[in-house]
Amino acid sequence: MIDLKKEQKVSLDRPRYKYSLMAKFFFLSMDMITGKKCNLSKVKLIETLASIPYRAWETRQYGRMTRGYKNDSLVQNAHEIMMWGREAQDNEYWHLIVINEKMKEDNVKDAWYLFPLFPFLMVTSYSIMSRIVAFFSISSAFSFNAEFEDHAEHVYAKYVEDHPEWDSQPVNSNLVKGYGDFQSWGDVFRRVGLDERDHMNTSFVFCGKPESVVKYDGMPELPVI
Repeated sequence: MIDLKKEQKVSLDRPRYKYSLMAKFFFLSMDMITGKKCNLSKVKLIETLASIPYRAWETRQYGRMTRGYKNDSLVQNAHEIMMWGREAQDNEYWHLIVINEKMKEDNVKDAWYLFPLFPFLMVTSYSIMSRIVAFFSISSAFSFNAEFEDHAEHVYAKYVEDHPEWDSQPVNSNLVKGYGDFQSWGDVFRRVGLDERDHMNTSFVFCGKPESVVKYDGMPELPVI
């Protein structure tokens, strides 16, 4: 049984990863658009973008397997990345569903930057960037994703800390129960934050930085590269 409150504290106490200039610029740009203060619309935008790299990698791995189908080790590596990417995409989609359910429950409307045109432009530009980076250096793509997920983990940990009332709010949505069995909305968002750590950890393994993995009791098994 994972102690979600303990892992949230670990996230809060752990310094952020030393971000690259590209990551710093990306996070600053998001803050300029959404504001520094976290809210449900902001994390909804984060989750809208979060699954994009995994889709880009899946496309790339199909290409690798097609071109190098005679190379068993290449095919195995590409297949492992592709399967993890699919799982991560599904997980990020659950986060989007969970956030949307919380917004409906609290009667919170989407912020201006979630209306159709802006998300389309953000998703399109981030998708193009993800594909370009993955094409030229898949290791750099994994490294940037680790930074993105580290940022998201810290955002969620602080967001839950700022909303202690969530620990007394029960989860009644059947959709959210499909994501997991939680006693409160506080634990739902703690679990989302821990999912981001899991994505970060696997990204670190795939980019050749296993020493940066943040381990915890009950964490999923990491790939062996």
